[in-house]
This record gives sequence, C-alpha cells and structure tokens, in this order.
Amino acid sequence: MFYSVRGKLIHTTLSGAVVECGGVGYYCQTTVNTLKTIKIGTEVMLYTHLNVREDAMELFGFATKTELDTFKTLISVSGVGPKAGLAILSELSPEQVAMAIATDDIKTITRAPGIGKKIAQRIILELKDKLAKAAASDNTLPVSTGAANAVTGNVPKAIEALGVLGYAPSDIAPVLATLDSSLPVEQLIAMTLRQMGRK
Repeated sequence: MFYSVRGKLIHTTLSGAVVECGGVGYYCQTTVNTLKTIKIGTEVMLYTHLNVREDAMELFGFATKTELDTFKTLISVSGVGPKAGLAILSELSPEQVAMAIATDDIKTITRAPGIGKKIAQRIILELKDKLAKAAASDNTLPVSTGAANAVTGNVPKAIEALGVLGYAPSDIAPVLATLDSSLPVEQLIAMTLRQMGRK
C-alpha cells in the first residue's frame, strides 16, 4: 500500500521516526541503523512496509531498499514478528544477516536483543530452505556445491548470501564477475548491492 514516504523528519524516538508529508506526520517504526543515517530537520525518504493486524496497523520504514527487503525476508519466517526483525536489523546490517544465514552462524543472529537460539535456528533453517528451492529453479548458476566450480574466490559465498536476500544467481553473477573475487565476502555483497542500485 505504501512504497515509501518522503518529507521532513520532525521527530525521532529510540525505535521510530516521524516523517511529515503534505502536513501529515507518518510514524515509522525503524532500526537503530536507519536512525543513524537520518537527521531531524532534513528531508528523508524511507522505504516502507505496512503491517496490518486485527487490532493495529503499523508502518515500518527503512533507509535502504536492501534493509526493507531483509526485514520482509526475516518476518516471513514463522514465529518471527516485526519486533524481532527490527531487533536483528538494529544489531546487524543486511549483509551481516545474509552472511550469518548462509554460514549457519547462530551466534551472530543471537546478538540481537530478544533473539534466542531457537529463533535463530528457525531463521537459518527456513531461509536456507527457501534459498535451496530458488536455486533449484534457477539452472543458470546453482548456489549449491556446483557454484564453486562455476566461480572463484569468495564469489560462491557471496552468491549464496545474496540468495538469502532473494537475489537470483543469474541476476547477480554478471555483477560479481566484474569484481575482485579475493575481496572479503561482505565487501562483495555490499558492492554488488550498490551496483544494482539497492543501497
């Protein structure tokens, strides 16, 4: 329903921001990472997600499309609600979330307040399962063991991590092919997202 809001940032809380658009202030719940990038009194644009419940309608806003996409991916996991998604993305960047899932790094995900081992395990299990299904339907460059034969260096890990965020290998492989495969995985992920215009 709402793709984004653009306007003057008139107020912030520990977990939200109020953006005034056309005389109306929209309160967006958000992450610590987004709050660090915006300043009161300036014009901002937040990519939004409207969560509708029986008793409430909540608007969530993020400074980057990648952060929004990662939030939506996280809350697609059973038992992971918006508060948990915000907690994870307040502690970790989208690139760190993708890497943690791709490498079964439960410890990193549990750094987020309120996220226990069971929830972290469920996030990894469900999202890796989705990734495997997506890879099976994309025959151009599988992200499983065959990827290591198709590309070199840290590129296979970057492909797998970006797959967690919903990117098809066939879309990101051409971008990754132009980058130095010896770069750290997180840097490859960040550079790929930037080149694809999602940062």
